[in-house]
Amino acid sequence: MTDLPVGLSALRDRYDVLLCDVWGVIHNGRENFPEACAALARWRAEVGPVVLISNSPRPASDVIAQLDGLKVPRESWSAFVTSGDATRVLLAARAPGPMWKIGPAKDLVLYEGLGLELAEVDQAAFVSVTGPDNDDVETPEDYRQRLTAAAARKLPLICANPDLVVQKGDKLIYCGGALADLYAKLGGEVLMAGKPFSPIYALSLAEAEALLGKPLDRVRVLCIGDGVITDVKGANDQGLDCLFIAKGIHGEKALGADGRLDAAKVAGLLQEEGVTAAHAMADLVW
Repeated sequence: MTDLPVGLSALRDRYDVLLCDVWGVIHNGRENFPEACAALARWRAEVGPVVLISNSPRPASDVIAQLDGLKVPRESWSAFVTSGDATRVLLAARAPGPMWKIGPAKDLVLYEGLGLELAEVDQAAFVSVTGPDNDDVETPEDYRQRLTAAAARKLPLICANPDLVVQKGDKLIYCGGALADLYAKLGGEVLMAGKPFSPIYALSLAEAEALLGKPLDRVRVLCIGDGVITDVKGANDQGLDCLFIAKGIHGEKALGADGRLDAAKVAGLLQEEGVTAAHAMADLVW
């Protein structure tokens, strides 16, 4: 049964380390969530390390600038690991390619220094997806014809962002995972390193252990996130406890008409995906 703590403070004696999702938990792409940032800052000051673990397709060093732009305090986190960090290992193993790239120009930093050559789908050795070229207007259907051609050529597809959607302001936008999902349905091979897959957790736990300065007790690690099939499933697969944040991408599916957490809805949502969460809150607060 999922515990419903009033705030993060109620869990301070149970865990040493937080692996915390970013988009949907501490910001929505347009503004930060002050109470969530304050809660993480207090945890870091009074309890232990906070490792941000994001499915952003770009390396952490590049995404930090986005957090700064959204005024997420540096005091709110100790280290930052992204799907982009983990995905670069998969990409480097396939250099020089050539590679058919899908994704906006802002994600080009993912490929820097890897020696990969770009090509169209008919000349490529594999496909790399960070997200739609224009996520404000495009959907996976805009790529069906080209992905069908890639699947027919049996090209492996590396997806740098396993998220299906994220909340941007008051709307949901498609991510790389939605294109990868379509590719898999077309019969294509998909490779991913971000949540819920193991590589990103290996990097994050290594960061946490280095910050602790002693061997990590996985029983005392808490994952926080709003994505059932990424954050919650990822924690389950790693044998780690998870705090599910309901007001993220699932919104009304886990909340009552009054905007408060609905325990029955949370249970149904988790059961539908075959996962469990040790704890659940509407918003991340102290």
